[in-house]
Amino acid sequence: MAVNRAPGGYELPCERDLEQVWERLDEVGAGRADEHELTCPHCRTARESLQALRDATDELVAEADGPPPDLVGKIMSAVRAEVRRGHMMRLPSPEPGVVEVSEQAVAVVLRFAADAVTGIRARRCRVRTIGIGDAGEAIVEVDLTLAVSLRNATGREALSEVRERVGAAAAARVGLRVERLNLIVDDVYEADGE
Repeated sequence: MAVNRAPGGYELPCERDLEQVWERLDEVGAGRADEHELTCPHCRTARESLQALRDATDELVAEADGPPPDLVGKIMSAVRAEVRRGHMMRLPSPEPGVVEVSEQAVAVVLRFAADAVTGIRARRCRVRTIGIGDAGEAIVEVDLTLAVSLRNATGREALSEVRERVGAAAAARVGLRVERLNLIVDDVYEADGE
């Protein structure tokens, strides 16, 4: 069945349109939620963000003297937090239900693992889910941009160690399986004191 979407509409990962969530905000708040709305983490997160927006708007309308000085800051903080979180990745869990973590949080762990290698500085890290494993873990592809010390005479060994540490950190610290790790050396630096 084809669904016509309004131009500029936003579809959540669960395939519900954000407009649908907005239209049903009062219904869900009054306890008249359907099964999907009760269990979907994407709809719940969207509802919380929309409720915060509605509360901020109501606060603005109620102000006779204009908006409070921190209202724009509050709204922008909420928007920035949502953007920074990025896409969510599924983690294996022995318990029923789904456990997810943001791609950004995973990228921080992987950059830290790469930084632990002598003569390497991790720059950018992009993590993408490319599948789900038998244990429910996300199978990921990682693009990791690095800077290598000018004095690093063992570049090949250092990159091999980065691969090892990043793969181990993804498995042991996060619970993901790295299917493909693309290392991109885009800079050389001279370490302090060298």
